[in-house]
Amino acid sequence: MKLIWAAAHWRTLGALKLKLPKFKYHPDPIKSGSIVPSENECECCGEKRGYIYKGSPYAEEELVDCICPWCIADGSVHDKFDAEFTDYAGIGDYGSWDEVPDSVKEEVAFRTPGFVGWQQERWWTHCSDAAEFIEIGGKSEVAKYDQSLIGSLKNDCGLEGSDLNNYINALDKENGPTAYIFRCLHCGNYGGYSDIH
Repeated sequence: MKLIWAAAHWRTLGALKLKLPKFKYHPDPIKSGSIVPSENECECCGEKRGYIYKGSPYAEEELVDCICPWCIADGSVHDKFDAEFTDYAGIGDYGSWDEVPDSVKEEVAFRTPGFVGWQQERWWTHCSDAAEFIEIGGKSEVAKYDQSLIGSLKNDCGLEGSDLNNYINALDKENGPTAYIFRCLHCGNYGGYSDIH
């Protein structure tokens, strides 16, 4: 009996010590709130690995707070449930931002944790590649980044002058309007978009 308990206890400790998989386009999903510590069992692999995706991928089955990061990274969730973590067509804002190869869209949509927005999420693209998602932000988060982010938000919302300043000052991480902040992997510029509920 002690051996069974010890083996189960060791598996639990080992699972909690697992390093999260690396996501090229979402380098810190814990900071962004997309991956959270959890004892929930993964609906895909059946394991309790100590972390879970906070949200629900686009799939026929409802998969709320029940997918582990490892099953996202290796494509198992997409293969098993035909799930997308970001709308495939929304990568590049339906053609408004830089065009990227299908292989990049597949990496973002099928094997990268998404994030939760007020409206349909989009994934910023720049320098012919998907950018890395940094965080959801309000006024104080946006202020940490350089002017390239403000320029991107301006292009997205279409406001200028005092209207733009008022809008930027109204950004709120919790209540909207909310900014979705990305960084280009090639030139280092920040960008993204904002929305409101």
